[in-house]
Amino acid sequence: MKLWYNIGTLRHIPINLPKKSTMFTVKTLLVPTDFSENATKALGMAKEIAKGTKAVIHLIHIVEPVVYPADWSYAQVGFADIEQELFSNAERELTHIATVLRADGFTVVTGVKRGRASDEICNYAAEQDISIVCIGTHGRSGFEHFLFGSTTERVLRSAPCPVLSVRLKETISN
Repeated sequence: MKLWYNIGTLRHIPINLPKKSTMFTVKTLLVPTDFSENATKALGMAKEIAKGTKAVIHLIHIVEPVVYPADWSYAQVGFADIEQELFSNAERELTHIATVLRADGFTVVTGVKRGRASDEICNYAAEQDISIVCIGTHGRSGFEHFLFGSTTERVLRSAPCPVLSVRLKETISN
């Protein structure tokens, strides 16, 4: 939009006004959980955001594939049964957390997915048009980070929306 500003009787200067600014609104929050203390802290942050915005909280848990070691010689152990048990336990725990949140007045959606955690979190965020992913981080570094990797880091790099990384322990820097 242009506005002409009169600086005298014969000259006008065009002024470009900014387009109508669009405010970032939070409609949905995704909180991936592994039911750890870190994830609980991330959920607490998501609750604070949701209080002010009336956003829907999406709680998901990812069941990663069970590694089938060839040398365990446990042919009688049903790994599919173990995965199903993990899936059922996650659904039960998510239902409990959602019940508590709903009693506090929040709108909650739950889900359990199978796959690599970072991939499933990013896919879910894209499919559900999530406004912010609120995820806990363990804050590992060095060899631990190399060995275990970081789901949070992979989500930060690949998510289709902003990511709020919540650290469990506060660090004091000199």
